[in-house]
Amino acid sequence: MESILVSACLLGTPCRYDGKSKANPDVLALSESYNLIPVCPEVAGGLPTPRVPSERIGDKVMMRDGRDVTDNYRCGAQEALRLCRLHNIKIAILKERSPSCGKGEIYDGSFSGVLTARDGVTAELLTKEGIRVIGESEINIL
Repeated sequence: MESILVSACLLGTPCRYDGKSKANPDVLALSESYNLIPVCPEVAGGLPTPRVPSERIGDKVMMRDGRDVTDNYRCGAQEALRLCRLHNIKIAILKERSPSCGKGEIYDGSFSGVLTARDGVTAELLTKEGIRVIGESEINIL
């Protein structure tokens, strides 16, 4: 059975910044056809749950309170890539708009809810390494 990397929050793990999950029934249903490998890059990078919200600002990832968590995000992205290599994963379904997992559109760094055309740290690394990254609203293309 083919393996797919999936943001753990989409599978019901309460690992988001607010301590909640975003369980997605359509993503969960994929377990009938795929081996779903969960990952939360933020937690894998050493951040707690819950945590202060973060957004990408230039080359950095900053918490709303001003703490630089760029290294945590990079470490978590590397862990996601390691899992992809370990399980020969070619596709990742990641949480949309996240500063780590968002593909194509994330919050702009102003902490005002404004979106910008950009990838999160993990989505960017996986894409660069040849992993096909899609958001949870795009799983119908599988």
